[in-house]
Amino acid sequence: MPRRQLLPTVLAHTIGVGNPTISPLAIANVLEVLRSNRLTYGPFSRRFEQEFSAMHGADFGIFCNSGTSALQVALDAIRISRRLTDGDEVLVPALTFVATINTALHNRLKPVLVDVDPDYYLLDPEKIEARITSRTRAIIPVHAFGQPADMARIAPIAERHDLSVIEDSAEAVLVRTSGRAVGSWGNVACFSTYAAHHLSTGVGGLATTSDPSLAQLIRSLVNHGRDTAYTSIDDDDVEDRDTLAEVVSRRFLYHHIGYSYRATELEAALGCAALEELPEIVRGHQSAAARLSAALAPLESEGLVQLPRERDGTEHSYMMYPIVVAAHVDVGTLISHLECSGIETRPMLPILQQPAYANVWTQDEIDGCPVAESLGARGFYIGCHDGMTEEAVLRVAQILEDQTWRSMASGG
Repeated sequence: MPRRQLLPTVLAHTIGVGNPTISPLAIANVLEVLRSNRLTYGPFSRRFEQEFSAMHGADFGIFCNSGTSALQVALDAIRISRRLTDGDEVLVPALTFVATINTALHNRLKPVLVDVDPDYYLLDPEKIEARITSRTRAIIPVHAFGQPADMARIAPIAERHDLSVIEDSAEAVLVRTSGRAVGSWGNVACFSTYAAHHLSTGVGGLATTSDPSLAQLIRSLVNHGRDTAYTSIDDDDVEDRDTLAEVVSRRFLYHHIGYSYRATELEAALGCAALEELPEIVRGHQSAAARLSAALAPLESEGLVQLPRERDGTEHSYMMYPIVVAAHVDVGTLISHLECSGIETRPMLPILQQPAYANVWTQDEIDGCPVAESLGARGFYIGCHDGMTEEAVLRVAQILEDQTWRSMASGG
C-alpha cells in the first residue's frame, strides 16, 4: 500500500543534520599555509596526526583524504601483513554506512554480516562466533551514531579466533568504553573528518594505530605504495651526505600497489584548529542529545518511537540523533512531516537491501539479520550538534507533537 504523505507547504531546511563552523583560528591557519607556499604534507599535517592519535590512545596517525580511504588502506595493510587471499572473510555489522562494506569488496574480501542489537544498534557480540568460519580473518566493529561498539566483549572474541580488528570510528570521537578510548582497541582505527562530522576538515580521514609496522605500511599505501624513506618533500632535506644518498636511492621505489589518498596542508590546518575546540564540540552534541531526549520523552512513553540509549560504561558523542518508530507507525509519513516542516532527516544506515549489493549476500544471509533489517526500515536520524539551539530543540518537539501527524502515521 503506498505511503500516505502530509502535504503542507515544504519549507527550506531550518534545522539541518549539521555543518562545519569555520573559526578565526582555522582561517588564520589556512592563511599561514597559503603564505608558506607549501600545500603538500608538512608541519600542520604532522601536528594533526600526532595530536589526534594521542587523543585516541594510539601512537601513530596517518592523515588521508577521507575516512573511506582510511578504511581501504587499513584493510589493505591487514591483507598484506597477514597474507590474506581473495575471498577471505571479514565480519561487518549489518547496519553501517556503505564504506564499511565497499572497502572489504575493494580488497577482494567477503563481507560477512553480523546482526546488531536492538537497543544500541551496534554489532551484537552474541552473534559474532556463529558467523566465524575457517576463512574469517578480520572484524570491523562500527562505532555507529557516536556510541562505541562493545569492545570489551568483542576484543576477546577476536583474540580467541586470531582476527584482526579495525575500528570504524567515522562517527565517534573522544569517547570511551570500558575506560578506553575509541581508537585504542583495534589493530587499526579509522576516523572521518568529512563535513558535518564532529571534527571537519571538509574532506579527510585518519587511520590510527600503535603498531609501528602497520603505521609504516599504511603511510606507504596512502602514498602510491612508496618506500617510506620518502613520503614528504622534507625527507631529502638532510645535510649528511650518506643519508641523502640513501634517501635519493629509495625515493622512487614502490613496494606495494598503493593509492593516491593524500590530503593537503590546507585540510590539516583546518584540523589543527578544530582539535582545539573538539572537546567543546563533543559536549555540544551531547548537550543537544540530552535536550532532545527530554523533549521527545513523551513520544517514547506513548510507544510511538524509540529514542537513543547509552550502554552502561560507555560514552556517546552523538554525531547524530537516531530515532526508530514503532512497528505500527508509518515512518514515511513521519519523515515527510519532518522534511515539510524544515527538519532535515537521513535514513538510518540501511545496508541489506541496497541495489549495489544484490549479488553480495544470499537471502538467507539477509534473513539472518532481522534486527538490522527492521532498524533499516523503521529508523532515521535528525541533527544533533553543538549549533542546535534550545529553540530548535523545542521546535522539533512541537512538530512531533502534531496530532495530525500522529493520526495519519498510526492509521487513525
